[in-house]
Amino acid sequence: MSHAFDAASAAAEPERPAARARLPGPLAAIEAAMGGLNRVILLMGGLALVAACLVLSYSVVVRYLLKVPTEWQDETAVFLIVGATFLSAAGVQARRGHVAIEALTGLLSPRANRIRLIVADIVSLGFVAFFAWKSWTLLHEAWVDGQISQSTWGPPLWIPYSLMALGMTLLALQFLLQIAEALARGPAAAGFADPKVGLGPDLVRAKKQDMKDSAR
Repeated sequence: MSHAFDAASAAAEPERPAARARLPGPLAAIEAAMGGLNRVILLMGGLALVAACLVLSYSVVVRYLLKVPTEWQDETAVFLIVGATFLSAAGVQARRGHVAIEALTGLLSPRANRIRLIVADIVSLGFVAFFAWKSWTLLHEAWVDGQISQSTWGPPLWIPYSLMALGMTLLALQFLLQIAEALARGPAAAGFADPKVGLGPDLVRAKKQDMKDSAR
């Protein structure tokens, strides 16, 4: 199993040169724009998670130590976490950092693994596109009907639905770019243009290094 984006592993990696355009024509501009947007969203997602921790800590202090009832803290933290999770999904996918079961990786040849990644991207695109469509539908209903949360605070539900819809739309666009890259440059480009980040790839690199050292 490979784990999600690992900030510690990313920090330990040496600086890599700026990513080159991998897609022809207008798609290269879209890819560059997505890359810049993903970097900003990942930074904001990290800040949102820190803010959620601070809000929950404040809630615990005022609720149990100061005996002051709370209304907005829990849902605010949930909204921050939802935003960080869904909006950063495209940025994590750009580096293929989502959790994945890799039981077949060692049994298939490199070319078969790349083809497997293309097929997985196409299937994932179908699911994410459906998820995005349903999220936009829920957002429209919440906006038109004025739906609010059932809590005492009662924030409008279009807020979390908009975060879900936008995040899944960006993720679908990221899948489209990666599929277009694989079709334009062949299966070898499917997920291997940039190094993956996380525990799984770190173990693979360590194994390769051990093999090189033992061969010397």
